[in-house]
Amino acid sequence: MTSPVGLHRVVEPAGVLPQAATRLDAGREIGADEVRIRVERLNLDAASFRQLSEKHAGDGAAVRAEVLEIIASRGKMHNPVTGSGGMLIGVVDEVGPESPLPVKPGDRVATLVSLTLTPLAITDGLASWDGRGEQVPCAGHAILFARSIAAVLPDDLDPMLSLAVLDVCGAPALTARVVAGYDRPTVAVIGGAGKSGSLSLAAATRAGAGRTVGVVPVPAERDRLLAAGLATDVVLADARDPVALSAAVSGVLGGPADVTVVCVDVPGCEHGAILATAEGGTVIFFSMATSFAAAALGAEGLAADVTMLVGNGYVPGHAELALSLVREVAGVRDLFSARLTAD
Repeated sequence: MTSPVGLHRVVEPAGVLPQAATRLDAGREIGADEVRIRVERLNLDAASFRQLSEKHAGDGAAVRAEVLEIIASRGKMHNPVTGSGGMLIGVVDEVGPESPLPVKPGDRVATLVSLTLTPLAITDGLASWDGRGEQVPCAGHAILFARSIAAVLPDDLDPMLSLAVLDVCGAPALTARVVAGYDRPTVAVIGGAGKSGSLSLAAATRAGAGRTVGVVPVPAERDRLLAAGLATDVVLADARDPVALSAAVSGVLGGPADVTVVCVDVPGCEHGAILATAEGGTVIFFSMATSFAAAALGAEGLAADVTMLVGNGYVPGHAELALSLVREVAGVRDLFSARLTAD
């Protein structure tokens, strides 16, 4: 008997959902409501890849070996330090007769659920990956449950580009929803030159933001974001320095932002985001490096009347929105293409 949320795949500890499990059963045989994917490429989330790369001082072979060990021991790609994983693309291999997912054998798809809850097995030892980029070419299989989500890849976009976009498609969708609830708000996006940051800036503009500020840590990212034309203003600040971050945002807006979106993959940015946000405003945390205890206690300690939202990666229509931004906003497309070339 299979469970639509994958409880039958949990090996240990018993009684938890797949995301919280320490080990999953990644066996090839599928249940009546499951789907098996022939995996072509993983996209490790930014926080996880940064942690692994820094741990091994950029040694790609060591990073590759640890990723293999994580997948082999856990039956999924679930970084035990960051708690995050990523997503994948592949070809649908087999669909159970009771699966509600709108896919069929032969479809090339991207999974829109985290690798931290997706049963996964690798069969090629990641031989084609050098361990130095977030995108991981590979061979193996993955299992989707009845409550999983997947999107058929569009024919008009490069699959690598689609994978990079769909990995962060929850960010622009929730940003757009929040911005639309204000009357021409000011919006600050911390990490505005990154994948989720650039999409969030474009989504904020489309949703009616009055002014947008992209916050980046180094001049090279400032120059790229200015060239992309996605923000009204671009400022340099270390997001881990609350006073400097708040001053940078207020300096161009004349005060704190109505909406602040955190899209950086380093810890310690919670207090700066809160300080940079106006009373009655909203902070959206999209980084897996966020400490939600630090955010909650920081807001209390600052007596900050702000709404704090956890970007959970799913908003209805999120994939379609993100792909439309890449198609229609040249600046977003240029930033993604440059990032993929660098990787």
